[in-house]
Amino acid sequence: MLKRPKPAESVVSDSERELFGGPLRYDRGWSDHEWAPLELSLLSAVRAMPRMVAGTLRLAWRTDRPALVTVGIAEAGQGLTAALGLLVVNSVLGSLLADGSAADRVSDAIPALITGALVAVAGALLASWSTSAAGRLEPKVERAANEQYLRAAARVELEAIEDGEFRRLIDTAQFGPPSSREMIGACVATMNGIISLLAVGGVLTVLHPLLLPMLLLIAAPRGWGAMRVSQRRYVSVMSWVEHLRASRLIASLLTSRSAAHEIRVHAVGPFLLRHYRNMADSAETEATRLAKDKAVTELLAAALSGVAALLTYGTMAGLIMSGRMDLAVAGTAVVAVRTGSASLGALVMTTNSLHEESLYVRDMERFLAEAANRSIPSGGLPIPDPTKAITLEGVSFKYPDRETPALTELSLAIPMGSVVALVGENGSGKSTLVKLLAGLHLPDSGRLAWDGVDIAEADREQIFDRVSLLTQDFERWPVTAAANIEIGRPDAVEGDLEAAARYSGANLIAETLPNGFQTLLARVFRGASELSGGQWQKFGLARAHYRDAQVIVVDEPTSALDPEAEIAAFDRIRRLANERRAVVLVTHRMSGVRYADLIYVLHEGRLVEQGDHGSLLASNGRYASMFRMQAEQYGHESGTGTGIPRQGGSSVTPP
Repeated sequence: MLKRPKPAESVVSDSERELFGGPLRYDRGWSDHEWAPLELSLLSAVRAMPRMVAGTLRLAWRTDRPALVTVGIAEAGQGLTAALGLLVVNSVLGSLLADGSAADRVSDAIPALITGALVAVAGALLASWSTSAAGRLEPKVERAANEQYLRAAARVELEAIEDGEFRRLIDTAQFGPPSSREMIGACVATMNGIISLLAVGGVLTVLHPLLLPMLLLIAAPRGWGAMRVSQRRYVSVMSWVEHLRASRLIASLLTSRSAAHEIRVHAVGPFLLRHYRNMADSAETEATRLAKDKAVTELLAAALSGVAALLTYGTMAGLIMSGRMDLAVAGTAVVAVRTGSASLGALVMTTNSLHEESLYVRDMERFLAEAANRSIPSGGLPIPDPTKAITLEGVSFKYPDRETPALTELSLAIPMGSVVALVGENGSGKSTLVKLLAGLHLPDSGRLAWDGVDIAEADREQIFDRVSLLTQDFERWPVTAAANIEIGRPDAVEGDLEAAARYSGANLIAETLPNGFQTLLARVFRGASELSGGQWQKFGLARAHYRDAQVIVVDEPTSALDPEAEIAAFDRIRRLANERRAVVLVTHRMSGVRYADLIYVLHEGRLVEQGDHGSLLASNGRYASMFRMQAEQYGHESGTGTGIPRQGGSSVTPP
């Protein structure tokens, strides 16, 4: 039984402390790992091989059945040619060592030599056939495994994506798809090794029963060494995966377009390079440790294997000297032992490779199982169409990593046909409420219902279908201008791109682009164009219009617009509301909410005020204070003093 490998103690770099607040190592998860795969002996690994590769072979069977069958036939054929090759060697040696003249002996060996050449050609053709089929199969298996991985990641609840422990699973599972591909090659090599070894073992057993166990003795140390090395490497990779991600993040920042300005003006480049080098030094120290451990382990395994080989050849010499083995058989045995030793050594390595790759595939399977448990449920109660109102009754919600609730006992209504504004300082719960309305989170308590259908029992896909979400940091997709709008409803058959673009003014921007709506909006590609923040927001508004949803949620939609464009944008947003559609507006610009039908004022996750603009000003509460504060700033800047009366009796111009 192998000793359980553990992550080596490593020095925490200054960069980890300065940039990330501490060591970037995964250690808690090791206590939750099922350690059986890491405690396998060589014999146990061989016994467990069918179970380890079954999942990958099933995936290969579904992906390209003819290729998998071809590989199996070709590998079986190669095993047969290996056995025939040894029989040919025995025949040739028997002819050459027989009595008679040299010419007669060579003449007798010629048919066997010709047969051997034909067998070798057949083996080469079969190997080429297998290589071609495996080369076709491997990328398909990796693609299919990647699709499983990405599909599962895209289907989980938002809270899972925000959960650090689940992020760890996502990190470790990313090695699964390439390992699935590697397992195909390892399976092919293992199959080849097993068939070849069976052929060689059969020949050795016929030659002398003692030779087969001696052959196994030669390969056993190599198996032990290979397994020890691979398990230690796996433990290291899993421990350092977050450190590696952080290093790549630093490297990507150095080439990022968004960070390019500060990197140059603030001289951040040398700073990041220094930390990248510092973290790379830590990773290289770990790699050096693994290399030293591998060298010592392989040296010990080679020494033990050499001793076993010496004993094997000594045994053969004793059999020859005692007359229990003639020279022809001995010569064949030497070739068979060398061939079998190489085959068994290769088999040990490929078995170990299967074992190692299966550990990464197993991590992906653990992720898939956990993702299935945390995925958005399919089906549920249908949502009435058209919906008349969304209501919240005593809704509370708390993020797992926070001590205080984000929302507490929240009750409000959003009727269709209205423009509803959510107002409050940062941290008041507006964005959390938006996520609940969109179905991205479920309330911890209370009830959120669409026309009486509780969101916890509803078909979430129908809720997503009825919501359009435009946040301040909405995605700037690296695709064409047209696709950036149409991605608002990618499955639409007859979406009106022109109408959506005219609604937001994106059509005027498209006219200035080199290829109009077919211009690629991603400077990272050759020939592409980039938009300003204000231009992007017009494309975002066009995307929201194109989606044609029943509830349109816009969160800080005008943050990158100039005052004139801001007024026009708010006017366009208000026009989106109709008898079948509600607009939920989240903004700090108080001028944008004054025309809302309903204004809900949030403070520390609670609803503290509600009403329209006039009634809230008249109540002289939190909303009036926030509105007048912004109004004073605008009035001071403009030098005007007419508009809304302040508490002191003077007046200011509203924003």
